[in-house]
Amino acid sequence: MIKIIKQSIKFSLSIAVITFVLAAIFSIVSTSILNGVGWALGMVIVFIIVMIGVLSDMMGIAATAASERPFHSMASEKVYGAKNSIRIIRNADKFATFCNDVIGDIAGVISGTASGIVVLNLALSINSGNTSTLQFVIGVIFTSLVAAVTVGGKSLGKSLAIRLSTNLILFAGKITALMEDYLKIKVLPDNKKKKKSNNKMKNNNKGE
Repeated sequence: MIKIIKQSIKFSLSIAVITFVLAAIFSIVSTSILNGVGWALGMVIVFIIVMIGVLSDMMGIAATAASERPFHSMASEKVYGAKNSIRIIRNADKFATFCNDVIGDIAGVISGTASGIVVLNLALSINSGNTSTLQFVIGVIFTSLVAAVTVGGKSLGKSLAIRLSTNLILFAGKITALMEDYLKIKVLPDNKKKKKSNNKMKNNNKGE
């Protein structure tokens, strides 16, 4: 029990650090890009950020909904990414946390900040006498639109993630396989090895 709590705390702290770093990077990049473009292109960038959040939410849900069984048959047929897909499903809690809580929440926060920049640029480009009132009206409309697209997109994404979980996780498995093959980055641990080591420890304890 204590070991599980320590592992959970360690994972939560690592996720918090990763979130801080990624949020800082994405915020700096998005703000610098939006300050150098017009309001129309800025709107497109905002909706791209929203879609990133929706897609990451889909992947997280798909990991929790997918079954290992089809991937075992794929792995026996040497389908590229199948073994990594199994690893994703066995680490579904960590994968879902990263996709839903890290990428998804960062996208939500940044899209809100980016919306404010776009609204300001649009209000200034119109050159109306009462800029504050115009900015308020545009802000309400655009923020409501972004919220509607976000909630509607995630609602649709959840339905698709459950129905197409196998295809989505196979795609994620191929991406992680490419990262391991070409970038030498191991995204998720292999829980099978851990289970084997635990079984050996149990057998040794029984022998004693």
